[in-house]
Amino acid sequence: MKTIIVVGGSKGIGKALVEKLLAHSNVINISRSTPEISHQNLTHYSCDIIQNDLPEIESADGLVYCPGSINLKPIARLSIDDFKNDFEINVLGAVKVIQKYLPILKNGEHPSVVLFSTVAAKLGMPYHASIAVAKSGVEGLVKSLGAELAPTLRINAIAPTVTDTDLASKLLRNEKMIENITERHPLKKFLSPEEVADMAVFLLSDGSSSISGQIFEMDCGIVSFKI
Repeated sequence: MKTIIVVGGSKGIGKALVEKLLAHSNVINISRSTPEISHQNLTHYSCDIIQNDLPEIESADGLVYCPGSINLKPIARLSIDDFKNDFEINVLGAVKVIQKYLPILKNGEHPSVVLFSTVAAKLGMPYHASIAVAKSGVEGLVKSLGAELAPTLRINAIAPTVTDTDLASKLLRNEKMIENITERHPLKKFLSPEEVADMAVFLLSDGSSSISGQIFEMDCGIVSFKI
């Protein structure tokens, strides 16, 4: 049974991922809040990734870094601190976790790391300057580390479009907004956390053993198609 470290597994996509992994893996969750579920295969560490020292873990075969931010403002209203905070959460937090657990991951069974980007790193979208900059940094990290750590360790990222989580609740706060977002996507839908978690499970699995350094756009067609 593999051991997977999930950072940010108490909410949203991370929560959906933990629930799926527990069926066949030991899961070590690191987050500020405690997961609502309990399971014999689940170990939880309460930790603020940015502020606190990370817990010591003896072994792991996979790592998923879920923390992110949606900070949508016109450029004139974005402060330098906004850019710094988004970069810290999305990029430096991931770097901190990877550096901490890389030694044990290298000794794991076919180790794999999964990070998260956004469709806004590819598709120019108003008010996304800060998050697009940060997630573009995540994509650069994936490409660079994919090359550096091959063949020992694989690393990939998922770039979702709007996903029905608490983080995106302001974008889905009424029926009209839900309708507008649905219509903007060529597949006439947006994502559920479970769909994104399924992709993360695949990228952690041996079934994706030939895949590294890739960014998977789960975009419901919004980046790929013009219809």
